[in-house]
Amino acid sequence: MGLKEKLHGIKEDFKGKKMAPAFNALHTFLYTPNETTHNGSHIRAVDDLKRTMNTVIMALIPVLIWGIFNAGYQHYAAVDAANGIIREASLFGNFFTWDNFAMGAITVLPLVIVSYLVGLGVEFIFAVIKGHEVEEGYLVTGMLVPLIVPVDIPLWMLAVAVVFGVVIGKEVFGGTGMNILNPALTIRAFLFFAYPTWMSGDKVWVHGAKDVVGTPDAISGETILGAYAQNSSVVYDFADKFFGFIPGSVGETSTFLIILGGLFLMFTKIASWRIIFSAIVGAAVMGLIFNGVVYQGWIAEGSKFYGLMNTPFWEHLIIGGIAFGIVYMATDPVSGAQTNTGKYWYGFLIGFFSIMIRVFNPAYPEGVFLAILLMNVFAPTIDHYVVQANVKKRMKRLKLKTA
Repeated sequence: MGLKEKLHGIKEDFKGKKMAPAFNALHTFLYTPNETTHNGSHIRAVDDLKRTMNTVIMALIPVLIWGIFNAGYQHYAAVDAANGIIREASLFGNFFTWDNFAMGAITVLPLVIVSYLVGLGVEFIFAVIKGHEVEEGYLVTGMLVPLIVPVDIPLWMLAVAVVFGVVIGKEVFGGTGMNILNPALTIRAFLFFAYPTWMSGDKVWVHGAKDVVGTPDAISGETILGAYAQNSSVVYDFADKFFGFIPGSVGETSTFLIILGGLFLMFTKIASWRIIFSAIVGAAVMGLIFNGVVYQGWIAEGSKFYGLMNTPFWEHLIIGGIAFGIVYMATDPVSGAQTNTGKYWYGFLIGFFSIMIRVFNPAYPEGVFLAILLMNVFAPTIDHYVVQANVKKRMKRLKLKTA
């Protein structure tokens, strides 16, 4: 008797017992359930929630691998810079440096482990208490969370935030498919407002920047957005920004890999191309407006908002977390708009507000996550007005026909 048959047999022993949801979660994760439907009409398809979540995780794996490498690379580059050594970024020269991967793995993998252990633990507890099956929704959330936080965030802070995000952001609404806010962004928002010193500044984005032995004050991990918000120049060129040789949250730095992940998700029809396209347009429009303000001379050079307003509109799309947010967060099918027309407005406003918040809030120059949470709240309203507009159009056509 193989493992599959043994698990099917054990499942029968768990039926009706309190811990049945916990065992069933493990069982269905490893194998297809040995249950079939018996009556009514059904749709036979190869995709289900678990496979959908696994597809998103597949799109996130390259970003995670790059985040591990870049965490190590940024650490050693900062240490070298503190000692007067300038490290030239080179994709082929630095990618296969195992020291970078080793250091990155030591710092990033614990974030992934804590995210999954705590989040799935909460899911199992709620499933056992409420007597329903463990839902697969946290499979993606558990991977997203470590990719949108600074590399040196204390693990206990992450654990507290995960508990808050899963309970308040999802379970109180009824679980997977019922939440109005993106759970991963709820976790990030909690971290930002509860522990702001660990979520902003120039010492949190590079491992060891706060406590490297020797010359800690000389080590800076300032992001590009942080530098622009202070009207400072940066040493990174286009290739650094596009491929990801820059400080930032673990998964947000490589726009190149994020684009590949977005194309994969659109090809598999997991992500809505309408939301992605309109969000890019919205961000570009807001960026062009700010560029126009600078071009017309309506804001003085060196003034408070000049640095980010003067940033070319296209550069806004490859720095910070806007690309990651648009591809992996805004396209959440649960908390986003549901109607096709609504998706255009939803995505456009996310991109538009992302750049607006980025420019007008120098203390928190990354606005995409707040913009997505804001539009999560208004997504049902957008869909409501889209539906009402369609109803009115049909009523007008009906009146014309009957006139």
